[in-house]
Amino acid sequence: TYTVHYYVLCLQDTISKLLSSLFKEDKTKLSGDAVLLMAEMLKVFVQEAAVRSQKQAESEDCDQVDIEHFEKILPQLVRSFNKV
Repeated sequence: TYTVHYYVLCLQDTISKLLSSLFKEDKTKLSGDAVLLMAEMLKVFVQEAAVRSQKQAESEDCDQVDIEHFEKILPQLVRSFNKV
């Protein structure tokens, strides 16, 4: 739908700006494929964080996920993604 397409375009624009802000030289360019790949990686990272946070909450007999659950899974999540 239009709303989803607009959201994806905004996300890609945001990712492009974030990545570009890290470049040391203004001449460095970012391809559209690189932005799409980064958007996909970010989506997978967020989905995995949500699943792991939910499992952490369940292991503590909580029926709601909160920031503490996310904070507990974050170190291992980052280590997992560093292996990719």
